[in-house]
Amino acid sequence: MPVEMTRQRFEELVGEALDLIPPEFAAAMNNVVVLVEDRNADVPSLLGLYHGIALTSRTTDYGGVLPDRISIYREAILDICRTEDDVVEEVVVTVVHEIAHHFGIDDAKLHELGWG
Repeated sequence: MPVEMTRQRFEELVGEALDLIPPEFAAAMNNVVVLVEDRNADVPSLLGLYHGIALTSRTTDYGGVLPDRISIYREAILDICRTEDDVVEEVVVTVVHEIAHHFGIDDAKLHELGWG
């Protein structure tokens, strides 16, 4: 059975996961916002998604664009967790995974590093 959790508590967990990002990486993040959404409309089981241009792909022409978005999908994460501790762990993994995409790290490398 999925875990039940308020949106406010889930957003707190996302904030706590962001606080775990080492300061040098947090300082290097540029023009990106992290959002909590209920589900991805196209792939309802998706846990998170990075929408944007990775830092490694930005050129001198980059500018005047809306912020990149990292979406963390609350209901999809709650669906796969059995306890609040599971939710805490999955939120951290998902946040780190999507932030890694902002830095240009692809899924293959993330899986190799254990953040798949």
